[in-house]
Parts: sequence; structure tokens; C-alpha cells
Amino acid sequence: MKIDKKIIQELSDYLKEFNLTEIEITEKDTKIKVSKNNISVSNQPQIVSPSTDAINATSNPVQNVKSGNEITSPIIGTAYHAPEPGAKKFVEIGKKVKKGDTIMIVEAMKTMNHVPSTADGIVKEICVKDGQPVEFGQTIIILE
Repeated sequence: MKIDKKIIQELSDYLKEFNLTEIEITEKDTKIKVSKNNISVSNQPQIVSPSTDAINATSNPVQNVKSGNEITSPIIGTAYHAPEPGAKKFVEIGKKVKKGDTIMIVEAMKTMNHVPSTADGIVKEICVKDGQPVEFGQTIIILE
């Protein structure tokens, strides 16, 4: 099997450009999967073990400490600040929110998932841009 290095390079560039952790394509019987720590090409299903970077990141939790009450993404998807393009944003810096108020939408598999505030507070920081991909557990908003 001959692998086109241009495809791997292009997928690697997409990882950086869109801030992804993993991307995969399948063409006929060949599957190419590129992640920040692994590259695999196979004709069969494959189990990818966690990288040492991922293991070190979980064993050393003091990486990016922020003060305030962090609200995290409950799922992997795309974060949106408003219910539709051009509409008023759910929250802005300095706005008071109550527990249960929708602060953002995370779209996953064409389903819009409303993310509720987990506490009362004032929005101190919005950590993701509108339309930005988010990971499970990623901080999206910080409340004071």
C-alpha cells in the first residue's frame, strides 16, 4: 500500500487550522486518521492507545488555573453564542446570569444543545469564539 504524504500533511494542517485534536478520512478500503499525537493508516478497525502527553495531562491537572466559577462544555461540538446568526447573544461580559439560564449552544450532530449556567454570577470571561469547536469539559465561560 502506498500512502500519499500530501494527504497526511493536509490533514495535519487542518488539525492546526481548526484547532482539532483528531481528523479521519476513509477512501475505499483505506482509512487515514491523524491526531495531535498519533497517525494511523489501516484497512481494519484499530484501537489507538492514549499518548503519553494525554496521560501526563490527566496526571498533572494544574495547567491552566483560572479564578472564578468555570462553566464547561457538556459535549464535543461547535459553540454558538446566539440561538441563530444575527440574533442577540445569550450572554456578554458583565451580564448577570442565574443558575439554569442558557449561556451558549453547543451543536453536535445537527442537534442544538442548550448549555445552562451551573451557578449564579456575573460573566467574567467568554473563553470560546462563536462557531469555535469545543471539547467535552473545555471551559467555555467563567463567572465571578
